[in-house]
Amino acid sequence: MDHSTRSPLIEADHLAAALADGQRPVLLDIRWALGGPPGAEEYAKGHLPGAHFLDLDRDLADPPGPRGRHPLPDPDRLGAALRRAGVSADRDVVVYDAGPATSAARAWWLLRWAGHRRVRVLNGGLAAWTAAGHPVTTELPEPGVGDFVPQPGALPVVDADQAAELARTGVLLDARAGERYRGEVEPVDPKAGHIPGALSAPTTENVGPDARFLPAEELAARFERIAPGVTELTDRQVAVYCGSGVTASHQLLALELAGVTAALYPGSWSEWSADPTREVATQS
Repeated sequence: MDHSTRSPLIEADHLAAALADGQRPVLLDIRWALGGPPGAEEYAKGHLPGAHFLDLDRDLADPPGPRGRHPLPDPDRLGAALRRAGVSADRDVVVYDAGPATSAARAWWLLRWAGHRRVRVLNGGLAAWTAAGHPVTTELPEPGVGDFVPQPGALPVVDADQAAELARTGVLLDARAGERYRGEVEPVDPKAGHIPGALSAPTTENVGPDARFLPAEELAARFERIAPGVTELTDRQVAVYCGSGVTASHQLLALELAGVTAALYPGSWSEWSADPTREVATQS
């Protein structure tokens, strides 16, 4: 199978069939919610059989600081966490969260960025899995023994200056909720508003009521409405940011489904808004 061209999503029934057929992808539970219950507690209540839990704050990001609330993780520490979960270079990986994939997409993007080419997101997450009648368990798997060593750089990133330039010369998408983009509210970061020139594209509009991604053609049409011509641009002309680089990964997954490869601004609004030299735009 050509793993480089297949969909980045897998459906619950297809995953269940693969598991029943003896295929053993590494399953990673990435449940996390800003201000919500700890993901580890949700994992302990029930998870896909054989799934390992990864903590988004501890395993998939460095500590908060000048680079934002969820800086990209140190590659050595990321690699150690992935190997403990059984991740190997030649083994499929499936990541999931509670449903909409906002945190699972962070793991998908990080694995891809680190050079792993065989990672997919469970479309609809745990909610889709259980809705299809598939089992969950509270049994903890044995510690994994993987061999994956991250080699960062397989997916593009931009820094604050490059994001500002793309807002002027290309397309910079803001994946946060519309009210945060407009500057009406800011529940987390130092200032309200958005990067000047960025376009509002809330991640919540990438999925349907069932938390599954919209069909590729609908996603392509959505992004064309937001930024006409975006589906014809290259990864050096499109970038995405959010609050701290988590839900922006969800947008990058939706863009890939739509046929667009875009860059991530990892520091996102949490980095930008903390810098007093950076201009902030609002929309009345």
